[in-house]
Amino acid sequence: MASMKRPRLQAVQVTAGYRLALTFINGQQFTLDLTNDVASYPGLRPLQREGAFADAQMGDDGWTVEWPELDIQLGADTLYLDAQAQAATDENTRIFIAWRARTGLPLAQAAQALGVSTRSITRYSNARESTPRTLALACLGWDALQHQASNLRLAAEAPALYGASAPEGTGKKP
Repeated sequence: MASMKRPRLQAVQVTAGYRLALTFINGQQFTLDLTNDVASYPGLRPLQREGAFADAQMGDDGWTVEWPELDIQLGADTLYLDAQAQAATDENTRIFIAWRARTGLPLAQAAQALGVSTRSITRYSNARESTPRTLALACLGWDALQHQASNLRLAAEAPALYGASAPEGTGKKP
């Protein structure tokens, strides 16, 4: 099987439900279930219209799957990571690959965020080697810290929106 520097599609076929049969240029084949994504992400909800999902086609010379009438495109790299996460045989690998897909961080930034080498990120990103539990936990911890930081920013900005003073400890002055 030839390696891929960046995931690119060779073929796309719509199957039952919100599933895509994906074939990448290195010969890897996956079936990707987008049911939860179509229901969860506002940008994908138009695909719920009768027959809309069935209009999927490969676009941009294999770099995307698109629905031209709805102006919706999904990148091959995102589809590849999502498909790998769904196909992973162990929970830690699913957590790690889903984290990579969700954050969209480049290798160097992902490595810095998790406190590991870019070589480690590369090694586990292709799902050929099981992700260690410690790395999966680091992903969950990073998510929790991002959520906490987001909540603190919202708490600091809220008083200004309503003309009140900032909560103590937020660093904002009234």
